[in-house]
Amino acid sequence: MVSGLIDHTLLKPDATRPEMEKLCREAAEFRFATVCVNPAWVAFCAAQLRHTPVGVCTVVGFPLGATTSDVKNYETRRVIFDGAREVDMVINIGALKSGDVRTVERDIEAVTQPCRDAGVVSKVIIEAAYLSDEEKVTACTLAKAAGADFVKTSTGFGPGGATVADVALMRRVVGADMGVKAAGGVRDLEGLKAMVAAGATRVGASAGVKIVQQSRSGEPAAPAAPVPVLKSAY
Repeated sequence: MVSGLIDHTLLKPDATRPEMEKLCREAAEFRFATVCVNPAWVAFCAAQLRHTPVGVCTVVGFPLGATTSDVKNYETRRVIFDGAREVDMVINIGALKSGDVRTVERDIEAVTQPCRDAGVVSKVIIEAAYLSDEEKVTACTLAKAAGADFVKTSTGFGPGGATVADVALMRRVVGADMGVKAAGGVRDLEGLKAMVAAGATRVGASAGVKIVQQSRSGEPAAPAAPVPVLKSAY
């Protein structure tokens, strides 16, 4: 089912409460894996989706990855407290490009450890557009060593989004035991199919509704069975 592969994403800084309510309604109707939102919206979306199977995904150290590891650790514990079931963190890109792999690994562990303790899924954003292939391999290897559940291509705020080549490289490095999330620039069903064929097991997209409708032969999607979504969270 295509919808179960998609994190229905809204990370723009000026997103409003009505837009978040719409995101959650669509996620419940189309049965997306999660809504992916900024940390300030986690509690709101968790309340909106309380009686649905849709989880809340959020981001840590986003979008630059340039904050310190202890701050990422606090961010992680706070969003889990607020109801996040999945956490996408950005690596310390500068440390990686400096060859300081121990700092990068500790930075990832600052997020993966509290996620593991709470039974929350962790994803490591390597921001591939900034990296050489050798650096991509190193980042994926460190994410795997730190116990992450997924590696993820991009924030969507960097110089480039997901590519088929990057997804295939990441899949080769992490093997079959980890997830690979393609994010940034997946705008239609053909794009999603290309990423899945390359090895992606999750796709982050703001065009999730369009993609699902295209998967249903372009016909307007019939609503799924009604799912209660709270009108007001706080």
